[in-house]
Amino acid sequence: MTRPFNFSAGPAVMPVEVLEQAAREMLDWNGTGMSVMEMSHRGKAFVSICEQAEADLRELLAVPANFKILFMQGGGLAENAIVPLNLSGGGAVDFVVTGSWSQKSFKEAGKYCATGLAASNEADGHTSIPPASGWRLRPDAAYVHLCSNETIHGVEFHELPDLAALGSQAPLVIDFSSHVASRPVDWSRVGLAFGGAQKNLGPAGLTLVVVREDLLGRALDICPSAFNYRTVADNASMFNTPPTYAIYMASLTFQWLKRQGGVGAMEQRNIAKAALLYDFIDGSSFYVNKVQPSCRSRMNVPFFLRDESRNEAFLAGAQARGLLQLKGHKSVGGMRASLYNAMPMEGVQALVAYMREFEKEQA
Repeated sequence: MTRPFNFSAGPAVMPVEVLEQAAREMLDWNGTGMSVMEMSHRGKAFVSICEQAEADLRELLAVPANFKILFMQGGGLAENAIVPLNLSGGGAVDFVVTGSWSQKSFKEAGKYCATGLAASNEADGHTSIPPASGWRLRPDAAYVHLCSNETIHGVEFHELPDLAALGSQAPLVIDFSSHVASRPVDWSRVGLAFGGAQKNLGPAGLTLVVVREDLLGRALDICPSAFNYRTVADNASMFNTPPTYAIYMASLTFQWLKRQGGVGAMEQRNIAKAALLYDFIDGSSFYVNKVQPSCRSRMNVPFFLRDESRNEAFLAGAQARGLLQLKGHKSVGGMRASLYNAMPMEGVQALVAYMREFEKEQA
């Protein structure tokens, strides 16, 4: 079956092999006579799935032994509240705002702690990353938060900041929802990472939290028990019923990633895919990407037609060629192509071929 190329920012494209395996196992997982959706989350069958998922993810992301992997719910938006409820102590927290998602995090955390704006790129339309040397970090901050890949504006930290080198003892919290597993993580610079699964890890419903053990046990009294990281960790993500089918689908995705050669191999593919699209855009007088080249996202490529009166024609032509979900986020307009791990190089090649064809037709 020939499938279209889905450039959605999330929920997003998944590996065909994963979807096919899930289809085969839908009615009977591993001879149990049950679908994974029907299993008790405390039964031996599902516990084995969950344990394998955690082990595979720890291997893929090279998560150190002193970090806990938590499978939670609520997505990145919920974590914008759950993180300060767990880590802030009700005190000061610093934020680096580089786009819509970190702006949402900054605003939400203000309900639970004293937020400070360490740096922002709002003045240039969220198209750069403020140099870390100029960040205004408070000595009493409980942690420093940033979104390491901004899905809407297409800004990515290609290297995480070394807060210790900046004179800060605060742990770094990163929202890596939209590029988790697309590249390695330098855990020596991270205290906690969180992300929704629906970009690179599987379907919507699962939220991943990777937290250093020394940061557990700090939750405010008002933190709900189901969102207390210590409680979730002590109960192996089974304090309440977890998103069982989403964990299963993520587990299949982890196994697929391992078969592809792991995160390092995926990073090289992602670099090549993004370079192909950016190089074409930069060489065109018809399209434009506004993000500074040094911090362009490999996962989410926003671009604009210089003559935006042609947007609808562009999208209609793309749809007719099986190039789906290219319309940009409503808050910024234009176009956006998301190039997650499961997007093959052939999809990017097809997109570039269409963009070149459309430009010639409109000339």
